[in-house]
Amino acid sequence: MLDKLRLVSEKYEELEQKMASPEFYNDPVAVGKLAREQKELAPIVEAYREYARLEKNAAEALELIESESDPELREMAQEEYKSAGEAMEDLREKIKVMLLPKDPNDSRNVIVEIRGGAGGDEAALFAGSLYRMYSMYAEKRGWKTEITNLNETELGGIKEVVFIIEGEGAFSRLKFESGVHRVQRVPDTETSGRIHTSTVTVAVLPEAEDVELEINPSDLQIDTYRSSGAGGQHVNKTESAIRITHLPTGLVVECQDERSQYKNKDRAMKILRSKLYEMEQEKQNAEIAAQRKSQVGTGMRNERIRTYNFPQGRVTDHRIGITLYKIDNIMNGDIDEIIDALVTADQAEKLRMSEEG
Repeated sequence: MLDKLRLVSEKYEELEQKMASPEFYNDPVAVGKLAREQKELAPIVEAYREYARLEKNAAEALELIESESDPELREMAQEEYKSAGEAMEDLREKIKVMLLPKDPNDSRNVIVEIRGGAGGDEAALFAGSLYRMYSMYAEKRGWKTEITNLNETELGGIKEVVFIIEGEGAFSRLKFESGVHRVQRVPDTETSGRIHTSTVTVAVLPEAEDVELEINPSDLQIDTYRSSGAGGQHVNKTESAIRITHLPTGLVVECQDERSQYKNKDRAMKILRSKLYEMEQEKQNAEIAAQRKSQVGTGMRNERIRTYNFPQGRVTDHRIGITLYKIDNIMNGDIDEIIDALVTADQAEKLRMSEEG
């Protein structure tokens, strides 16, 4: 581990030297790339330097223990040696996690798709509740949320909503939300007080950058239509909504939130690019699919991942067996406790696999 840390520290110093050179700033793309790399390495290098400092303190304390005749000074040295050793052990565990292979998408913005599943109007109402939950979570973290496509029901629910969340590390926090979310509650329309079970699907995609995918314009069919709201009422009278069909894959993306056709097309292309990027990643990950089954998982859209039981006031994440009796807080965007537990479980699994490998 220390050899690996030394290499990371040397690489960090090389980056510092490069970024100190005025000529380096002639290439903005290289500047951005190396600045991101430096930012990722900084916590590891700081931890390594702290470890080296503790190691030096422990060596000096040991030297005093072996050479000092004064009992009081020896006792102080023994305390210093013990304290340094415990701090080094804690730091070792943290560094192990830091050295795990990073998900290259973790720092990206995300595109979230929420769709009502089984349960009709009740599923659509819960889809609206989940959209509100993620929007409030994004707001708490200082992230920006933009709807690109919204299909509402007459009762105020959501058949489908697609939105972008822009913020540092958005994908790293939200990637475990993909899957089937189940709700158990008594609908407002239920007179007998019977609990209904409904489902909503959530998909979280990392936003792809323009440079990562070449899309041939001849592979696209672009249609325009009028934006419409609940009950088929027209939001505006111009054909500003955009539907893009990627002919080779059959992927269809719609965007109707903006009144500008140009903006809608730009957003639709952003979502299409991210969907194609995700498909490419899934292809690349096919050979390790069996390995990923034992992990927390980030992309199984047909997998039931969480239950929200309103009568009992509880939320259960089935992948890690965590149950929290604070459903009101969670529906108001306080989901960090669940996300932290999922991140920790994923890191523990990766550590186990790296030690076995």
